[in-house]
Amino acid sequence: MHLIFPYVKINASYSALCMATPLYGVQRSIKRRNKGRYDWRCGSVETCRNVKSFGSSRGRCLRRHGDYSQRIMAEVRLVNLKKVYPNNEPKKKKKGDAPEKKTNLQITDEGVVAVQEFSLDIADKEFIVLVGPSGCGKSTTLRMIAGLEDISDGELWIGDKKMNDVEPKDRNIAMVFQNYALYPHMTVYENMAFSLKLKKVDKAEIDKRVREAAEILDITQYLDRKPKALSGGQRQRVAIGRAIVRNPQVMLMDEPLSNLDAKLRNQMRAEIIKLRERINTTFIYVTHDQTEAMTLGDRIVIMKDGFIQQIGTPQEVFDHPANLFVAGFIGTPQMNMMDAKLLKKDGKYMVDTGSICVELAEEKQARLAAKNVPEQDIVLGVRPDHLMLCADGIKGKVDVSEMMGSSVHLHINADGRDLIVIVPTNGASAHFPMGSEVNLIFGGNVAHVFSKETEKNLEW
Repeated sequence: MHLIFPYVKINASYSALCMATPLYGVQRSIKRRNKGRYDWRCGSVETCRNVKSFGSSRGRCLRRHGDYSQRIMAEVRLVNLKKVYPNNEPKKKKKGDAPEKKTNLQITDEGVVAVQEFSLDIADKEFIVLVGPSGCGKSTTLRMIAGLEDISDGELWIGDKKMNDVEPKDRNIAMVFQNYALYPHMTVYENMAFSLKLKKVDKAEIDKRVREAAEILDITQYLDRKPKALSGGQRQRVAIGRAIVRNPQVMLMDEPLSNLDAKLRNQMRAEIIKLRERINTTFIYVTHDQTEAMTLGDRIVIMKDGFIQQIGTPQEVFDHPANLFVAGFIGTPQMNMMDAKLLKKDGKYMVDTGSICVELAEEKQARLAAKNVPEQDIVLGVRPDHLMLCADGIKGKVDVSEMMGSSVHLHINADGRDLIVIVPTNGASAHFPMGSEVNLIFGGNVAHVFSKETEKNLEW
């Protein structure tokens, strides 16, 4: 346990990640002819005490040159990562105690498996978002990348170096935490510069990096303030600034916007999108908010109970959900689900809801035919904005009408099923009183067919 200052106590792994700064510039592995030793050297200053040598503890850092300032490629590979938390000693149960709540995570003799079979290749400068409900393993995966959690099985590679047993401070990463983790007795400038001072970086270089980061994040005017004088959004910007001054290969973000109100979350989302265009680093972002995932990520990794459910671009996972969980999790309001039958007539696939029969679109026909999918009972999925009001179709009654400004969200009871329909107002007033009778229809190009047994999308 480290005491950083009298008011804050931080554990060893946490303090290493918050304070330790990777050597600035390119770290070059130079094979020394003398005894074939390897030295890792800093390219930012002429001398440095932080030379890591395999075979020798002494060395001299090289002067910084133009070719040295190029950033190391930051591809990240996760190969079958697994995290097992050992079982605790069983507690003695007292009479009358309620039964313990069972978890959906797999429990083995070794313990609870929080993450398993997690494999992902992340390209240099890519923005990857891990998203899923609480307890799905997304934060645990991020902490394994950071080095805050041991990897039970599998491999982690950053660039061409295996990182399983590398200390957090030596992984050339930076992490932004949910709770900001700012030092209350320091100014904004001192908070951002602190890790660089620990690494004995030249004062002029520290000042340059801090002011550049402050300008990017639009917090230059707050550099002399202390955290207590800042709003939540400003504190989060300082936390992000403290991370980016380190010029990390990989930027990790663990639900950084969850403590902000709705307006600030929207504003900070836009700021993060601008930020990733201005700094050359790879982002791995964790959130439970699917709106954040859809707006920020180049690709989304959707998780449930420790397993990856689907990996794809935001548009791919929205248009082609791999299973019922993804279909219900991605999209606001969530996709409507109803029991139906998949029929095949005259070589054409159709879905029968009991009220209407809709022929599927040509591309869906081709995918189902390629897999030779038989007729069967299915779960039919249709998104709320793809259901339309019509003169004749699925009959229902309005239970709730929500006015959203540009649209009205109708909660409709149709044959015992709860369906949500988004009706655009197009600037006109729309009134659907409770109990109003409506008819619904949908097109064959927006129908998603899922197996009742496996819950998988039958097209894929």
